[in-house]
Amino acid sequence: MKFYPLASIETDGQALSSEYAGGRTVGKLRLGDTRLYFNVGRKVYYLPYTDLRRCFRRVQLVAAKLCCGKGNIEVENLVICGDEGELAQIQLPGARAGKAVMEELRQLAPHAEFGRPPADGAAS
Repeated sequence: MKFYPLASIETDGQALSSEYAGGRTVGKLRLGDTRLYFNVGRKVYYLPYTDLRRCFRRVQLVAAKLCCGKGNIEVENLVICGDEGELAQIQLPGARAGKAVMEELRQLAPHAEFGRPPADGAAS
């Protein structure tokens, strides 16, 4: 398995694979002791918690035609940001998983900000 960094580069592949194997899995996301991992296809990306600057949930509504009419399906995502801005948007299995991941990230990365960033041009 090959690991790809989102921010700072680490070269110890053995430490990455052992932490990845022991991490807590939530959908495509894995929470290790010192790093956040997620899968995109066959690639595994990682981000050390020290490089995490902001984290928030983004819920997108997807229009769907159902048997009895039209409706919207809510898709829960976790957005992680670094010094450069948004680094990734990771799809989660549902709202309960999103809330649980956010609570765990608050403990793993206490230095990071949680909640969506303020809109550009908004009054303070």
